[in-house]
Amino acid sequence: MRELMRSKIHRATVTDCREDYIGSIVIDENLLDMVDIWNHEKVLICDIDNGSRFETYVIPGPRGKGDISIQGAAAKLSGPGHKVIIMAFETTDVPVQPQSILVTEENQLDYFLEGAPRHAASVR
Repeated sequence: MRELMRSKIHRATVTDCREDYIGSIVIDENLLDMVDIWNHEKVLICDIDNGSRFETYVIPGPRGKGDISIQGAAAKLSGPGHKVIIMAFETTDVPVQPQSILVTEENQLDYFLEGAPRHAASVR
């Protein structure tokens, strides 16, 4: 078995950090659909601005708003305006076709880096 990257949102902009929340990352549900990340799925966050790396779980945010909000203790590891890479992994014994997207400053789809949309209806 190998652990492979399955999903990636590249260069997302953190829109909010809230230390007083129980803990998670809120991500625009449109982006989650494009890369096939589920509600409550564990993700690795890499902060491009300060080099911090941390794991948390996903909570879907409102569609089309571009929300990338880091919650709880992890909020101390990033900040509004920071660029982050959000990745989900899969443990498998077969190759995985990653779904990777690059997003704009407003956290809207710029283009697919790898793979094609699995949920084409949600991309329109």
